[in-house]
Amino acid sequence: MTEPTKGQTMNLQDRSKLTMTGVSEVVRFEDTLVVLQTGLGQLHIHGQGLQLKNLSLESGQAAVEGQISALIFEEPRERGIFGRWRP
Repeated sequence: MTEPTKGQTMNLQDRSKLTMTGVSEVVRFEDTLVVLQTGLGQLHIHGQGLQLKNLSLESGQAAVEGQISALIFEEPRERGIFGRWRP
């Protein structure tokens, strides 16, 4: 996994094209939901016909196109002693 970038910029055009920086990982991808990990937490993008465009984890850039209906931000979780443990 790439080291997360702290900063993030977003530009949403006509609710059909989202371009952003600060992306460190694609957590989930479906045509109705895209979940991206950023330095500021996870971003859940809901919509229809969603497609990932121009993805570059090295530079932290991504673009999502389709009918975007919601952007939901999830705060990063505190990592304690059990935060790194995975069964």
